[in-house]
Amino acid sequence: MATPTPLSRLFTVVLTGVLAGLVLAVAALPGNLLLGFAAKAALGNYAALPDALRTPATPQRSYLYANDGTTLITTFYDVNRTDVALAEIAPVMRQAIVAAEDRRFYDHGGVDLRGMMRAVVSNVTEGSGQGGSTLTMQYVRNVLKTDPNRTAAERAAATEPTIGRKLQEIRYANALEQRLGKDEILNRYLNIAYFGSGAYGVAAASQRYFSKAPADLSLAEAALLAGLVQSPEAYSPIDGDADAALERRGYVLDSMVETGAITAEQAAEARAEKLTLDPSEQANGCAATAGGRDDEWGFFCDYLRRWWVAQPEFGDTVQEREQALRRGGYTVVTTLDPQIQATAQRQATGIYGYDNPRAVPIAAVEPGTGRVLAMAVNRHYSLDGNPDGQVNYPNTVNPLISGGAGVAGYQAGSTFKLFTMLAALESGRTLSTGFDAPSRLPTRYAADGEGSCDGRWCPANANPEWMDGYRMMWDGFGRSVNTYFVWLAEQVGPEKVVEMAQRLGITFRAESDADFAENDAADWGAFTLGVAATTPLDLANAYATVAAEGTYCAPLPVVSVTAPDGERLPVGDPDCREVLDADVARAATDAARCPVGQQSAFGQCNGGTATAVNRILDGRPVAGKTGSSDQAATESFVGYTPQVAVAGIAANPDDPTDHVGAAVQARVIDAVARIIATAVEGEPEQSFTPPTRELVGTPRRPVDRDPPTDPRRTDADPLSDLRRWFQNRTRG
Repeated sequence: MATPTPLSRLFTVVLTGVLAGLVLAVAALPGNLLLGFAAKAALGNYAALPDALRTPATPQRSYLYANDGTTLITTFYDVNRTDVALAEIAPVMRQAIVAAEDRRFYDHGGVDLRGMMRAVVSNVTEGSGQGGSTLTMQYVRNVLKTDPNRTAAERAAATEPTIGRKLQEIRYANALEQRLGKDEILNRYLNIAYFGSGAYGVAAASQRYFSKAPADLSLAEAALLAGLVQSPEAYSPIDGDADAALERRGYVLDSMVETGAITAEQAAEARAEKLTLDPSEQANGCAATAGGRDDEWGFFCDYLRRWWVAQPEFGDTVQEREQALRRGGYTVVTTLDPQIQATAQRQATGIYGYDNPRAVPIAAVEPGTGRVLAMAVNRHYSLDGNPDGQVNYPNTVNPLISGGAGVAGYQAGSTFKLFTMLAALESGRTLSTGFDAPSRLPTRYAADGEGSCDGRWCPANANPEWMDGYRMMWDGFGRSVNTYFVWLAEQVGPEKVVEMAQRLGITFRAESDADFAENDAADWGAFTLGVAATTPLDLANAYATVAAEGTYCAPLPVVSVTAPDGERLPVGDPDCREVLDADVARAATDAARCPVGQQSAFGQCNGGTATAVNRILDGRPVAGKTGSSDQAATESFVGYTPQVAVAGIAANPDDPTDHVGAAVQARVIDAVARIIATAVEGEPEQSFTPPTRELVGTPRRPVDRDPPTDPRRTDADPLSDLRRWFQNRTRG
């Protein structure tokens, strides 16, 4: 605190003198009259108190924990403080603050006549600038100057050097003392006082200076903290003058002796202790997570923040919801699983490093709840700048995993064939629906240019030798046969395929995709080949819906949100609904066993594009699908068990023309499978329920139990000109 100027000293002398005179005049009134007047005034004043004084709404930081409820991810705050009960504060801390700031706290009624007279004498003789404020009066001032519901001008007025303001403090303090016990006032004061170095309240101060809870403070530590309140920035041993802090500590210890809180011997012993700090920075926001794990937790944290500001429970506007997160004192247990997240981050960065322009965003979702278990990508979650020409790496805060804020996503190729299969099954077709898939398939969609057939779009299979021939849904999906699924989409109608994808949570963030879905879905023949942009989170959640036998749950980043008063808000409850008949979902899963090298319940798998998954999971029931966009621009894989669904997409978020190449698909498959393995480790093995015979139909033939794997590319889509034409053309 700066040395008081002659003008401020003069004001304080006059102010305290006037106030002391007023109090003495009131004290001279006849006893009964005084008591009656005081009681009436106090009752009236309390009813007129600002809400913040009657029901404290002081800003507190919110805590974000992982799904174990103990691993701290980060905190959010404008003001670094957390309320604690008086029982959670060491007795020596309570005694120290009383001795330092208001020795007669337990004897006065909110206004201390002796203290005011002592301040007058001190100001006149020593020029000390004391104001004679009690703890209760200081509490009033602290509340009013930090009340988030007041305007900036109103908060500033709470510290103005005016007689009117001081009289208001006296009136408010007297009203509080008539209604609240001394311990309640002391507790409130200790939770709002500023201790310097950004720490508001004793809990934040204990952590900031000593990395411990306030219940564990020693006598020397308590005396040091109590001494900071008078001039927090000047005395702070971190940001201010450590010698001044020690001198002030000595003053507090002497005062504690005078109040009888400690003995002279205890004071001498504490005074002899060296200043030993164990400072800790309090994480604040997603770019400053606990333990410096911004890269591992930052993107999930950011997803939670974006989700939070969309929830009306936290305010009517985005600004109010942001303020609730930063000032509301919530305890948030998130859905983030630290082990799954650690594996996902390790796998993502194992494919591409942080400095690689290509990225592998990965998301993991729990079927049946929509809880987001992990979000990883090989980027630093950071506001730091990037070298010239590197728009989005190695640092970014863009939502590469979830999409939004200008991120539309990435083409996921043949993973979209799932939506065609579901639409066909829902329309009454069976898994045995057969078609003699040719190498190229002339369709009804008009097209020209390379790859067209007589003016019609003519998609091709990537590996005719391995893909062509009579196919049913099992081996058509297992071998990722383009012509089979384009034909199947024609049979049920592309618009139904598009609607199915939307029903399972695929959001069209690219304007061209949204336009096609709304106006030209019936002619969007290439949709089944995954030409629309999506994100790993949308894709994982869509497949999780199938894993949950048709129950769609909106992606959810929280398990619980608890307010400071202990009330648990309902926002952590899963938002689920049935969007598919359970038997349809089971049938799709039966076919989705084929790509990963497992066998359907009816023995119809005879080839897969991701058979390594079965080996990594050691035969545990799993399903999934690979995807490759045109010319291997992106490579994807989605895998799921009844307990978890994981999706990863290799792409260049800044340059779609930078094709990642087919070779990376095997690494994406391996990464997703290992994340699934971490998620199910130690969990009981769960099997998929086979579909009824009604959706199976009549299989054409039995197949080998050990399906072959094509050693070459199995699901590339060599349709560059036509694919781009279907995606980007304008109507009319």
